Amino acid sequence: MKKIATLLTMVTVAMMAVAQMANPVTFTSQLKTTNGSSEGEIVFTGKIDKGWHVYSTNLGDAGPTEASITFHKKDGVEPVGKLKAIGKEISQFDEMFGAKLRFFENNVQFVQKVKFTKPSYDIDADLEYGACNDQSCLPPSSCSLKKAGKSPAVDGETDKNKEEEDKDKAEAEAKAKADSLAALAAAAADSAAMGAPVDSAALAALDHDALWKPVVGDIQAIDGTSSGSNRSLWYIFLLGLLGGLVALFTPCVWPIIPMTVSFFLKRAKNDKKKGIKDAITYGISIVVIYLLLGLIVTAIFGPSALNALSTNAVFNIFLCLLLVVFALSFFGMFEIKLPSKWSNAVDNKASNTSGLLSIFLMAFTLALVSFSCTGPIIGFLLVDFATSGNFWGPAIGMLGFALALALPFTLFALFPSWLKSAPKSGGWMNILKVVLGFIELAFACKFFSVADLAYGWHLMDREVFLCLWIAIFGLLGLYLIGKLKFQSDIVEGEEQKPMPVICIMGGLISLAFAIYMIPGLWGAPCKAVSAFAPPMNTQDFNLNTKEVRAAYTDYEQGMAAAAAAGKPVFLDFTGFGCVNCRKMEAAVWTDPSVADKLNKDYVLISLFVDDKRPLPEPIEVTEENGEKRTLRTIGDKWSYLQRYKFGSNTQPFYVCVDPQGNALSGSFSYKEDVPAFLDFLDGGLTKFKE
Repeated sequence: MKKIATLLTMVTVAMMAVAQMANPVTFTSQLKTTNGSSEGEIVFTGKIDKGWHVYSTNLGDAGPTEASITFHKKDGVEPVGKLKAIGKEISQFDEMFGAKLRFFENNVQFVQKVKFTKPSYDIDADLEYGACNDQSCLPPSSCSLKKAGKSPAVDGETDKNKEEEDKDKAEAEAKAKADSLAALAAAAADSAAMGAPVDSAALAALDHDALWKPVVGDIQAIDGTSSGSNRSLWYIFLLGLLGGLVALFTPCVWPIIPMTVSFFLKRAKNDKKKGIKDAITYGISIVVIYLLLGLIVTAIFGPSALNALSTNAVFNIFLCLLLVVFALSFFGMFEIKLPSKWSNAVDNKASNTSGLLSIFLMAFTLALVSFSCTGPIIGFLLVDFATSGNFWGPAIGMLGFALALALPFTLFALFPSWLKSAPKSGGWMNILKVVLGFIELAFACKFFSVADLAYGWHLMDREVFLCLWIAIFGLLGLYLIGKLKFQSDIVEGEEQKPMPVICIMGGLISLAFAIYMIPGLWGAPCKAVSAFAPPMNTQDFNLNTKEVRAAYTDYEQGMAAAAAAGKPVFLDFTGFGCVNCRKMEAAVWTDPSVADKLNKDYVLISLFVDDKRPLPEPIEVTEENGEKRTLRTIGDKWSYLQRYKFGSNTQPFYVCVDPQGNALSGSFSYKEDVPAFLDFLDGGLTKFKE
């Protein structure tokens, strides 16, 4: 069954995330002075990796982390004016923040003018800034300048009230931070408890400053790294390659191969090299066309936009309906076709031109004509690539898809004799289309499930999901053994032939897979589908008493319970739409040794960062740099906690802390390695006992 799950995973949406942090921006600082002048400049110079950007100054309270300077010590100097940004500033509307934002790419300088007021000076200042790429943001970062020496000149005018103003400002910032923590504490008290009840006195006794105090440095010191990565581009490329191979064997593409290759070879009858060259050019043109499609998707939407929608109800229901439409098309209910005049126009243009342009237009005609078969596959893959968390995902995925599609044209042109041994087009192509229809129908359930979990509708709990998958794969099995027919399988005047042996074997596997899922209706783990099915805790009828389930889904309540019990805490930052979170829970958490430690030695708190339920009241929080943010949903609060306190923004993310919020270990992310996970848990327990 694990092999079946692996095969399914290759053609489905997998939102892989590694809970580590990147370091794509580096800043250096210096103090520039001029002899005889009482003014100088504090200059912060930043280098920004490709694909990342740093936000400008004065963005307002509702935006991301803006660049700002904070003076911890300024003896003998005074700032003149505000912090200024120097560089090529880009202004662009950001849908996530709902505002027009200004940022810099590649490089930037932030300059703060100062004047010297004493013969000697002592400066300790920090530049605080925010860095993001198109799919994630880093925690607010800083670059410091510490400098002391003799002033080149002294300004005669000093502000006598400056120290008092600084003191008032510091007190105001401290009050704002205290108000933020008080708001978070009030929200915790007002929110409904998802786990065991906690005594109100225990909640009141919590030290909220300690609970929310950042421990990013401690975790990075233990982990020994702060690098991050998104889903491997090789994985995306191979998934695209697999999709291209599947599309290759559809009735819209496979029959065209021998005709196209023969056309090129006949066109250059007296010059076989030219025929081969034209066929290779044709294959390259196919690659260029689909690669451009991937680049266009990246340019129009971008990974960040689709990632932001990954748990949005409207978006996921749209994808669910889209896959249902694709499935019905593959079942033969109707055909998804582009207007015929498009392909005719391109075909006529190819006939009236010559050289490379004519070959490129012929390849473009293939893309248009084969759309009814390749369109559903391309659409399914593009959603996966664009939500992969990698800026180049759609382009790399489409490159793999196009290579698989173009390769046969080139190979058969190089070796024409292979055409005789190639399988002829026929009914097996329709069988492949129907099988793809069943698979797309199955994963339509997954998209609806993500929206259902994020918004708490409880329309597709685990048993409902399993019932649908049992029915889908049961019907697929009946189809493959010949007991179920579609209209597209019946050809008038032709005798119905038995299904090929390979189809019957596939049907038996599909039926076995459906039977395998049946015990899941009573609480069996069904690890082969755990990555796609809703969590076990959504199931109403569950005879399984060995599952690992978090007692708390509220941070403050869980920490209060841990303090009362004198136990360490295992924090699980997860998501309803997180495939790898479900894999870890099914493959690692259910191991008897792991389950025993999580249930007995730790207080387990699961925090869902994509929980769309609104908070009782929006919470306005003030970060260390003075920026204010408004948290509106439960998921917003836990996502902010993960980023602010632990410096991570991907799931699954696991960390062991004591009841006061201090880190007991480094972090652990997606890795199906039970011994390594046990070592991680044991390390936290040892540190807690010490």
